[in-house]
Amino acid sequence: MMKRILILGCLLNFALSLKAQVDTAAIRTVSNQIKKEFAPDKRSVYFNIQFKGDTIFAESTSAQVLEALDNQSKDFKGFVKINTLLPSNKLAGMEYGLANLSVCNNRAAPQNAAEMMTQMILGTPVQVLKKQGGYYLVRTPDGYLSWTDATAVSVMDKAAFEEWKKSKRIIFTSDFGHAFSKADMNSSRVSDLVNGNILVLIGEEKAYYQVIFPDKRKGYIKKTDAQLFSNWLKKPNPDAEAILATAKTLIGVPYLWGGTSIKGVDCSGFTKTSYFLNGIIIPRDASQQALVGEDIPVLEGDSISLTKCLKNLKAGDLLFFAAAKLKGTSGGRITHTAIYMGDGKFIQSAGMVRINSLKPDAANFDERESKTLVSAKRFLNQIGTSEITRVDRHTWYGTSPY
Repeated sequence: MMKRILILGCLLNFALSLKAQVDTAAIRTVSNQIKKEFAPDKRSVYFNIQFKGDTIFAESTSAQVLEALDNQSKDFKGFVKINTLLPSNKLAGMEYGLANLSVCNNRAAPQNAAEMMTQMILGTPVQVLKKQGGYYLVRTPDGYLSWTDATAVSVMDKAAFEEWKKSKRIIFTSDFGHAFSKADMNSSRVSDLVNGNILVLIGEEKAYYQVIFPDKRKGYIKKTDAQLFSNWLKKPNPDAEAILATAKTLIGVPYLWGGTSIKGVDCSGFTKTSYFLNGIIIPRDASQQALVGEDIPVLEGDSISLTKCLKNLKAGDLLFFAAAKLKGTSGGRITHTAIYMGDGKFIQSAGMVRINSLKPDAANFDERESKTLVSAKRFLNQIGTSEITRVDRHTWYGTSPY
């Protein structure tokens, strides 16, 4: 009799375990459907779900995602659901931050071995969403989500962030340089610096600005290498000449997957940086950039029309390419971008930043990219529209009273 009871107990446990497995699989299916519908792009919406025993832990940057999960999984019995809308309350209000290094590497997951997705440069304001191990999940001003090492960002509460937004700042405008421990370029170095770095100004001495870093390091920067941030913000909208002048300062800079600085750029990091250094924030990746701006006709059917390119394109326009066209596939995802210069020429980061041409008879003709061109967009006449934003209009940067 006892043996029969034990067998029945084992069978019951097995059935319950099997049901839990089935329900877990069903919930995973539901979560995948929700991800596809409400969070298809992990670069802009974070959604993660984990199972621990009979508890479901779900977290997202989107309330809509968590609501959909509740609605579509309410029929699954025996599970406890714990939803977390980010920013996490475990941050205790430290939901803001500033990039702390001249160039910070941001990854797809909270580990050093993960793919580098993008970079943020010193003084970039970020929204801090959660901490995991020694990494923070952050959102940069272009709306991009990624993980960065805790040493790369100084976190703060809202009051400190608002104080930074009102502070007197400088922006580093030379290609490369350093902050020094004294107002003397022969003194020890505090940090390297690159074009676009932003620091709080706390004083002046001789030909130097005295600055403070987000992590409270102090240093001196040559005035000839920087500009008051408030003056830099007042620049008029850039024209094609300004964009291309900046783009050409990057010629020869090596291609770096995820790179967005003069230390190395990928294709969209190059276009993004060329615009940012002229005071304009655009989306991070090529496939995102291709969704905004004004459409410019460059194709005849599914093939490049050199006639349309030469007639319709203007300097400063962005060109977009899809590698799938090399295999004869249409409608493939955008994999590359470049800036049009005029007369068939364009500048791109491919191996390194270089100038090529769409014209077959040109010495620098790029046959591969000519074959894979799929679209073009005009940004310069769209500044102020969705996702093409002046830095001084972005609420995260604030406006200095100076």
